[in-house]
Amino acid sequence: MKIYKVIGLMSGTSLDGVDVALLETDGDSHITREAFLSVPYDASLRADIRACFGALPDKLDDKAKTVARGLTEVHARAVQKLLAERSLAANDIDLIGFHGQTVSHAPDKGYTCQIGDGNLLAEMTGIQVVSDFRTADVKAGGQGAPLVPIYHQALADTLEKPLVFLNIGGVANVTYVGENGELIAFDTGPGNALIDDWMLKKTGQPCDNGGKTALSGKTDAALLEQLLAHPFFATEPPKSLDRGAFESEAWKHLDAADGAATLASFTVESIARAARHFPARPKQWIVAGGGRHNAFLMQKLQEKLGVPVRSIDELGLNGDATEAEAFAYLAVRSVRGLPLSFPMTTGVPEPVTGGRLHKCR
Repeated sequence: MKIYKVIGLMSGTSLDGVDVALLETDGDSHITREAFLSVPYDASLRADIRACFGALPDKLDDKAKTVARGLTEVHARAVQKLLAERSLAANDIDLIGFHGQTVSHAPDKGYTCQIGDGNLLAEMTGIQVVSDFRTADVKAGGQGAPLVPIYHQALADTLEKPLVFLNIGGVANVTYVGENGELIAFDTGPGNALIDDWMLKKTGQPCDNGGKTALSGKTDAALLEQLLAHPFFATEPPKSLDRGAFESEAWKHLDAADGAATLASFTVESIARAARHFPARPKQWIVAGGGRHNAFLMQKLQEKLGVPVRSIDELGLNGDATEAEAFAYLAVRSVRGLPLSFPMTTGVPEPVTGGRLHKCR
């Protein structure tokens, strides 16, 4: 079986920037991690992306198309930076897996929208690109998310199971891996997005660094119960969310610390409630994504879940790289025609492959 050298690019709903991972993989059991770097977005690009939230895939205006081009150029420079650091040329790389930036996600309405130009990225890098990973799943009746579970399954091969991989990005999602490798996956609720937006508004900072602000505040218990009454939490998985699903003015009266504590508690409680959907109690939770750096989230999750809650870094992996690695892995599966999503991960009726290949001219 061919082993591909592939770059994965992930720009998440937290709007931090683009993560770049280099893997050698066959899209199945062979995974060798070779490099990782992260390129932050500048403040103007973050603002431009925010202005595109809610855009529909077939109705992108000129502004959104301009932002998509600028976003693609940032991704291309990130690829070129990785190649330079590794003393690699474009022809040393077989594929790029390009997630793009999600600006809207409404599978119940039949669409998901990630901006970014796969053709332009292929042209700028000289490497063929796989993009548009989610659309095929949505068109087949799935949620279009999460797509990382098949990669989590591969990572879990030598670990004690059942276990849960928890990714706390802008939205939080879980992958339950059973003793025999069976998968259950879904979005649990908010991740960092509400906290990040709150901190930006109240302090001008893009996030609650280390969870320090939340740790200094007090959770508004009544407001927390109100937030947890959202109908999403009564819905059976598979299920997924748009970044803006929980936007509200309900917490605007709080000060910075109490708001951060309340929103972080909202993330923790929604994750803890997800455990009711697993067929057996997990022996451990393994946390990836930016949320693992938030001490409030990690401490409260440990208290709530009652089993070891570990950063994925403790396994010798890079928790910042996991999703970028996953889209490198998925790119290989796409060109091999292997499924990316499954009935118990996205709700699709049968396993579905996906992605669109952009060849170099």
